[in-house]
Amino acid sequence: MKLRIQFSKYGPLRFIGHLDVMRFFQKAIRRAGIDIAYSSGFSPHQIMSFASPLGLGVESRGEYLDIQVNEPMKNPMNAQEMKGRLNAACVEGIEILRIVRLPDNAGNAMASVAAASYTAAMKQDESVRQAGVSLSDFSCLEPVIPDFLAQDQIFITKETKKGVSRMDIRPGIFSLSVHDGVLEFLVDASSAGNIKPYALLDALLSFAGKETPPFWTVQFTRLETFTRTADGKLIPLGDVGEAF
Repeated sequence: MKLRIQFSKYGPLRFIGHLDVMRFFQKAIRRAGIDIAYSSGFSPHQIMSFASPLGLGVESRGEYLDIQVNEPMKNPMNAQEMKGRLNAACVEGIEILRIVRLPDNAGNAMASVAAASYTAAMKQDESVRQAGVSLSDFSCLEPVIPDFLAQDQIFITKETKKGVSRMDIRPGIFSLSVHDGVLEFLVDASSAGNIKPYALLDALLSFAGKETPPFWTVQFTRLETFTRTADGKLIPLGDVGEAF
């Protein structure tokens, strides 16, 4: 049986990397007594797949993990009981939000990712002011967004294993707006066209003639991760499954 787990990552744990998150869940699943399936071979490992890895320092309410459990389970439990057990095994900074059962033909979380929604807000602590950052929020960007999106192409430089390349991110910006000084956007998060939040912010500020503040002065939050249906509609990854 394939299950999809939605979880949040926040606070100090936003600074731990993807491999540490994976190791954490391997231990938490064992502590929760979930009858997870293991791969075969000389070095069996838990069968799990994470959606798009989160950048260091970014908080999220839309992280996803797929696991395979044995059927029937040695210790049967429904989604609510499993959620409770996992949360009891978690630490402050990671919270299980929901668990659904996936259809047998569902693709894994990583391969299914198509888009992600984010917010970007200027931090309001003293260290930001001491750093001499002039921006207090992103209200100044609201008037330039229509012209920014009216461009046929928006190029950024992207570092890859093969070196530095130029990437046109305009096709991957699905929505962009400012509300109460907070930047909100929905962008491509697929493996082929993934747009990093800071790269979009930098491109927008450059277009507006503003200096881009250091990464650490901005709090990015991933709100949700989406997949595409057969007819092209974007839906949250968790909506693919159903309660059990």
